[in-house]
Amino acid sequence: MTDFTVPDMTCGHCETSIRKVVAALPGVDDIIVDRPTKRVSVRGSVSDDVVRKAIENAGFTPQAVSA
Repeated sequence: MTDFTVPDMTCGHCETSIRKVVAALPGVDDIIVDRPTKRVSVRGSVSDDVVRKAIENAGFTPQAVSA
């Protein structure tokens, strides 16, 4: 599982935008976007770098969460 915090995810529109770009990535099996904690969790065969780049391309600043 890949986990990021996204400090600049502040509203429902932000949450929807992130969910859409990540869900569209090949290899994503499941995505959980939790706006109150600003956390995005992705399960699947997609790499951390691909998820991070997709979130960045949507205009946000993801930060990897250490296990």
